Amino acid sequence: MLEDLILTVLMTSVPLVYAATGELIVERSGVLNLGVEGMMLMGAVAAFGIAMVSGSLVLGVIAGGLAGMLTAALFGILVLGFATNQVATGLALTIFGAGLSGLVGAPLIGHAIEGLPVLRIPLLSDLPTVGKLVFSHDLMAYGAVILVAAVAYFLKRTRAGLVLRAIGDNHDSAHALGYSVLGVRFMAVLFGGLMAGFGGAYLPLALTPHWAEGMTAGRGWIALALVVFASWMPWRVLVGALIFGGITIMQLAGQARGWTVPSQFLSMLPYLATIVVLVLISRNREFALANSPACLGRAFHAGK
Repeated sequence: MLEDLILTVLMTSVPLVYAATGELIVERSGVLNLGVEGMMLMGAVAAFGIAMVSGSLVLGVIAGGLAGMLTAALFGILVLGFATNQVATGLALTIFGAGLSGLVGAPLIGHAIEGLPVLRIPLLSDLPTVGKLVFSHDLMAYGAVILVAAVAYFLKRTRAGLVLRAIGDNHDSAHALGYSVLGVRFMAVLFGGLMAGFGGAYLPLALTPHWAEGMTAGRGWIALALVVFASWMPWRVLVGALIFGGITIMQLAGQARGWTVPSQFLSMLPYLATIVVLVLISRNREFALANSPACLGRAFHAGK
């Protein structure tokens, strides 16, 4: 039972890793996108719908990512093209995604599909305990770890990553050096939407192979908190996702075991943990500002 519980925690953390890592890139460029929840919902409904109609889980994953990217593109056009308020636009994007996904997904309710198959690595998957926990996952779960490693390498070891960080820290200086601030930020927003779409796609294609309205259940907001918790460092996102995934499973296990604690309180646990973490981080100003992009949330005007 312990192995199954840990395995469930690992699976629950996968969509958080995708969404939070994508948002980390967006915020490192200096843009604050609060519409992660809406992008994840659009990715979830698109992935389930395409997978059910086509019978291909691969097409479902691709559709989920593209749906998240298209939703992010709308945000990027408004924020970068028309210089709308980033906070207000992100909140509107979440409401838009929740409403549109519910409308599009209404005919999909009650249907079910086969989830993503587990890819067992020969020999390694047969190891006791470790084989099941580490080497017996679906392709997207392995991809989440690869994604974190790739993003960490990109930010620290590549010229493009340096440019992205420079734009997030001082967009005026980066513009003076000849870099396209709006172009880089738009590409970062698209990448964040793609990852949020993948995170949303994982929910109906792996965790619960069916569609339900609002099935992200606040994971987009937790992903936003994870970026701050990780102080904008990719590997810390992975650790934070495992912690929050464990808290989520703990409340589900508590309800299943009939704990005397009210079920409503158990359902609140992941979000209470999010609030507590943010409060603790805010009390430590040095930790809160470590690696924080100086231009986060500030609009850039090329003509000024």
